Formats: sequence, structure tokens, C-alpha cells
Amino acid sequence: MASAKQIVAELGRPGPHQVLRGELALVGLPGVVFTPTSGELLPAVAFGHDWLNPASRYLGLLRHLASWGIVAAAPDTERGPFASHRRLANDLRTALDVVSSVRLGGTARGAAVSVDPRRLALAGHGMGAGAAVLAAAAPAHTTRVQAAGEPYWESGSEIAENRGHVQAVATIALSESRPSAQDAARAVHLPGLHVAFGKDLVAPPAAGTEPVAAAWAGPSVMRTVKKASHLGVVEGKHWSDLVLDGKADLGVLTTVKALLTGFLLHHLTGEKKYADVIDGAVKGTDVRVYRESSTV
Repeated sequence: MASAKQIVAELGRPGPHQVLRGELALVGLPGVVFTPTSGELLPAVAFGHDWLNPASRYLGLLRHLASWGIVAAAPDTERGPFASHRRLANDLRTALDVVSSVRLGGTARGAAVSVDPRRLALAGHGMGAGAAVLAAAAPAHTTRVQAAGEPYWESGSEIAENRGHVQAVATIALSESRPSAQDAARAVHLPGLHVAFGKDLVAPPAAGTEPVAAAWAGPSVMRTVKKASHLGVVEGKHWSDLVLDGKADLGVLTTVKALLTGFLLHHLTGEKKYADVIDGAVKGTDVRVYRESSTV
């Protein structure tokens, strides 16, 4: 079996699939979606952006996932200074609903792509990571009015049981949310990969990722990329760089691409050969396992 180092080297490179880009706005939700050029019953992930940042700063990451056969959608909503974690969480669930209920890509002559609604995941960076946790813990659709002070999520209810088929959650440099992602994590019984950045001054691991990873109800692994800053995973320049510490880092992005791809392929497609990338030794990172998965 390949070592974690070999897996990271493999998954850090583009995958075997050619990729198409589409717009979620065509179905009423601002955002982008990347798919392989063909495929049936593919896995899919909805990815949430960080505070103030557009989805366009994650195009390379989304394209990379699609090149490995994973449909990747990213809502481009809630980008203002007073953005709502709750609404972004709802948009992540809506993105999964969209990609899993319609055929994507294709032409008048060629076959389109379909997504398996039983192989879905949630992921995000910073604010988007907190929203992904809320989305994993909460029912996708409910018309019941939320009482004052009531948790955003429900556990064990009929609504929660019918909320969808999300199978895994990945967070990157998670920043705490309102409602609390740490509290919501106690209701998430799915495998979780929590990537922290060691030099993150916006969401230090001890204040963001670590409490969520520790509170996680399901299998939980925290991986710290030791020399990464908060914006290490984004691409290009944006005015938000003036108010958020850190900068884009190609090396960090490549490592995160490999970790996220391996985690999703393992849990969404059953690729056991990528299991070691979740909790194995990877150069430049520290790993802590809070709860082990029986599938790893």
C-alpha cells in the first residue's frame, strides 16, 4: 500500500478527468460548479467561501476536485461584512440539492453528468467551514419557526433524518460561527477532516478548528499545516487581503488539495487506498485523531 507521502504527491496533481465549468446562477443560486466531462452517479461536494471572499478565489481547488471525479459546487452568496452563517449553510445545502437533482454539463450530442444523492459532502474555508458544520448538523428544509435561543440543528427528529445523504464534512481553517459551529459539531455523526493552519492569526487552531474537532460526534481527525496562514488556500489577490491576515501559498494549496481529495474519495467512493492520507504522516503537518472511523 502507498504511504501517505506518496498519496499526497499523487493527489496533489490534477486527476485523470477533463473538467467543465458551469454557473449555479442558471438555477437561481449565484455560484460556480465544476464537473468531469462525463460520468454517472458521481460524488459531489458543496464548498463554502471565507468571510468577504468570493468563490472565484477557490476555482483551482474546485477544478482539482472535479479532475478527480468529484462534482464541486460553490455558492457565491453572503459576501458582505455582515454575512449570515445560517444563510450560507442553507445555500450549501441548496447547492447539493441542485447538483444531485439535475443532470449537469453535456451538449446536444454528448452525455451529461449525474450525481449520486447518496454520495454527498460539505466543505469550506474559514466562515464557509463553520457554515459547512451548520449545514451538516441542520435539516435541509424545515418550515417550523425557530424558537428564541433554540439550537439551529435538530438531532433524532424525523426532519433531521430526511435531510439528505451527506456522508462526510471537511473544514479548512475554520472560524467560529453564529450559531456556534462547536455546538453544532456535537450533532454531526459523520466523518470529519479538520485542517488547521499553524500560523493562522484570523482563526487560530486553538480557537477555531480544535474545539470543533474535539466536539465532533463522529469520526474526527485534525490535521495542522504548520507553516500555513489563514489565506494560504485561496488564489490571486482580493481587497479582503487588506483586512485578513495571511496570503495565498501554492505549497499550502497543493497540500490541502491532496488532503481534501483523498478524504472525499475515501468516504464518498470507498477508495481504501487513500485512507492513510487522512491520519498518516504528511510532511509539514501534525495530525491528531479524536475519534477513529471504522472504515479507515
